[in-house]
Amino acid sequence: MPIYIYNSLTRKKEELIPINPPQVNIYTCGVTVYDESHIGHARSLYIFDVIRRYLEYRGYKVNFVRNITDIDDKIINRAQELKTNWEALVGKYIGRYYEDLEALGIAKGDYEPRATENILDMLKHIQGLIDKGCAYVTDSGVYFNVRRFKDYGKLSGQGIDQMLTGVRKEPDETKEDPLDFALWKISKPDEPSWDSPWGKGRPGWHIECSTMSMKYLKTQTLDIHAGGRDLIFPHHENEIAQAEALTGKPFAKYWIHHGLLTINGQKMAKSLGNFITIKDVLVKYPADVLKIFYLQAHYSSPIDFTWEKIEDAKKAYEGIDILMRKLDQLFGTRKVSEVIHLGTGAVGQFKEQFIKYMDDDFNTPRALSVLFDRVKQCNVLLNSDDKNKNLILNYAMDIIKEIADVFGLTFLQNKSSEMSDDQISWHISVRQTFKKQKNFQEADKIRRELEEKGIILEDTKDDKTTWRRKL
Repeated sequence: MPIYIYNSLTRKKEELIPINPPQVNIYTCGVTVYDESHIGHARSLYIFDVIRRYLEYRGYKVNFVRNITDIDDKIINRAQELKTNWEALVGKYIGRYYEDLEALGIAKGDYEPRATENILDMLKHIQGLIDKGCAYVTDSGVYFNVRRFKDYGKLSGQGIDQMLTGVRKEPDETKEDPLDFALWKISKPDEPSWDSPWGKGRPGWHIECSTMSMKYLKTQTLDIHAGGRDLIFPHHENEIAQAEALTGKPFAKYWIHHGLLTINGQKMAKSLGNFITIKDVLVKYPADVLKIFYLQAHYSSPIDFTWEKIEDAKKAYEGIDILMRKLDQLFGTRKVSEVIHLGTGAVGQFKEQFIKYMDDDFNTPRALSVLFDRVKQCNVLLNSDDKNKNLILNYAMDIIKEIADVFGLTFLQNKSSEMSDDQISWHISVRQTFKKQKNFQEADKIRRELEEKGIILEDTKDDKTTWRRKL
């Protein structure tokens, strides 16, 4: 079955047909490292990780590049504000960024290039644009002449006149047109700088992504360029202009943009006191809870964060986690590849439905609902007298794990206890002995001790005991 994605460039759903199948080249705009990464960053990082995982699940070979902007006005201003060296600031927050990636269980890109490591490539790109008459040099740097690129505005759907609305030329700017944007900025004496034919300076933000995406994906036309909806104009519009003006080829075949995140209906901002970092959430909840919150909205839609919604996501996650622990105790933990699948039937249809929804522009809310429905059906089956239930549940368990892996969800991993499964089983067997001896006081004591260590016991109607780790 084909995969369809909504292409922001053409404004319609299109079948994904990579340039060189089964290879898919994806570039996504990464973080600017001047502060802690927040939950808006986490959504972007996570949703594109899910898309990458799903494409690999469907048999594609994904080359995934996500950049790090480590020189920018925001970085320079923050370093000056904190009276610290800009390189020290960048080093600190790159470290924090990778801590967040690991805590979220999100894989690194095949390449995660830093802007400052690719200055020479940017200089070549800029010189190429000057040679083609698409850029010009001033006392303050090098600017791209947007009127020399006839397709400027094709991604955002705006004409030049619309873009000019509200734009004014600052008195100290030397650029020829208000819409022209900087490719190279001459640095002030106290700012970081690199040598260039046009004077000591640093690259503009937009040139970083155009240059690094083509360099590390080794192509002048990407299969997919991804990023937030807020980057469409001017960032992605400018990327297209400076890339296509140089190469004469389409810069990206498909553009994918995720919706923005708000906090209680408001834009996130430190000035509003609603700036929530990734660490702020993960200190209270497992990463999987935050992931389920993100999955409940389509990637292209806006999403509003509240702590009440996170609590709801936690309950939904607990429902899946409890079932998986019960099934694990019945059948044991194995790799999906080791399971002999027993045909399609109801469980096979569940997997097919999951694929159907994900093939339709990565519709995670619908795909997640299929997962929840299967969990409910398994819980009913667990308590039934169906003679084939173990056969069905065994297969269902592995399909749930297979799909959870696409979503990057980590069921059956120790979360809040240092006790091993064998230690827990031993305590349960001792408790069972006390119960048979009608020594309920000691049996209850073991239950309480385990609960204090994050282990929840559940006695079944046939006098067996199952357990789960407390979230």
